[in-house]
Amino acid sequence: MDTLLMGALLLVIMLVLLAGGVWIAMTLAIVGWVGQAFFTNTLPGKNLFSAFWESNASWELAALPLFIWMGEILFRTKLSEEMFEGLRPWLNRIPGRLMHTTVIGCGVFGSVSGSSAATCATIAKVALPELKRRGYNENLAIGSLASAGTLGILIPPSITMVVYAVAADASIIRIFLAGFLPGFLLMLLFSGYIAWWSLRHPDQVPAADPPTSFREKIRLSGNLIPCGLLIVFIVWVLVAGWATATECAAYGVLGALSIAAWGRSLTWANFTEGLMGATRTSCMIMFILAGAAFLTKTMAFTGIPRELAEWVNAMQLSPYALIGSLVVIYLILGTALDGISMIVLTAAVVMPMVQKAGFNLIWFGIFIVLLVEIAEVTPPVGFNLFVLQNMTGKDSNVIARAAIPFFICMVICIVLITLFPQIVTILPDLVMGKEK
Repeated sequence: MDTLLMGALLLVIMLVLLAGGVWIAMTLAIVGWVGQAFFTNTLPGKNLFSAFWESNASWELAALPLFIWMGEILFRTKLSEEMFEGLRPWLNRIPGRLMHTTVIGCGVFGSVSGSSAATCATIAKVALPELKRRGYNENLAIGSLASAGTLGILIPPSITMVVYAVAADASIIRIFLAGFLPGFLLMLLFSGYIAWWSLRHPDQVPAADPPTSFREKIRLSGNLIPCGLLIVFIVWVLVAGWATATECAAYGVLGALSIAAWGRSLTWANFTEGLMGATRTSCMIMFILAGAAFLTKTMAFTGIPRELAEWVNAMQLSPYALIGSLVVIYLILGTALDGISMIVLTAAVVMPMVQKAGFNLIWFGIFIVLLVEIAEVTPPVGFNLFVLQNMTGKDSNVIARAAIPFFICMVICIVLITLFPQIVTILPDLVMGKEK
């Protein structure tokens, strides 16, 4: 059978299983089994066992549950609320005023949680009641929270980045470093739109609060110190090379527990809830990764990625045409799949194409993460839409419409890093040297 026809058949089987409600991990494993059993001369049972073991017996992957647990700790204690209070007095005179706390708060919390849903839920709990009480436009607040909440997967440490690094066999630390400048760029685009909207609609922005003395600003900024120190510590030990990403995740958990205990917000109840939440999420992700590893073996045995890469190469697509095609593919996938599933479902096929076209895998990782961010606010399957739907009682489609301007900001960010890839690569190259 023609290799590409074989790939199309396996894709149809996968789509049918997904449409039938079969778990993502089980779908991956079943498709991998069918591919090996009917289209190769290998023993799928033996390869299934080895793929499941090899994919999860990974030192790098150990960072995943630890980062998730760190985010759960901060999510369930008052540390996140303190961050919001510390940011408020500094934004009083900027167009949009307190509305910027949604972007900055999500950026700060996202940098230590690594989870889009946790970031969105945490900042929304604090910001929405305050913004609504002060008379800010609710649609703008909801749209900014839905979109800025995705910063949790772009600003390191990030669960999605860890998953991509494992799938692409790339350096976790390099990908972490590569996420900082695009993350700050996206924050500027979000805040820029909020400021522009506020200047266009001055009647829908509350008047500024009475000026706050510098001493009072400094006093309130003390709320930023605990989590600020945690962020600086994690980033410093990573950059200095004193610890691996996994060890940094362990330090992050220890630091979050210590800060919460010191602030007397750590209880046995929220400790247990955080641990169980991290366990459930970690098991789900690792199960998906195991199924993807087995499918990757199937792809290797069938030669589909090589054939697809050669086919794309024969089309002689320009780099921009290839990137444009991938944007369309991932936007379509984002309407039905979560971000991690998008990565693991396509890694075995897309990575050879990307390498064949001469793209840097670190740059491509950030490109993928930005597309995953868009998926988080794309109906019908948008995790941040579901989070805010539960918190506000509004329909997810209403929230998605409110997020459209910020969706456009994400697309602009993708265009900018494509035209100027140095935005992504300059920081890891400066810190760790250029890849050979």
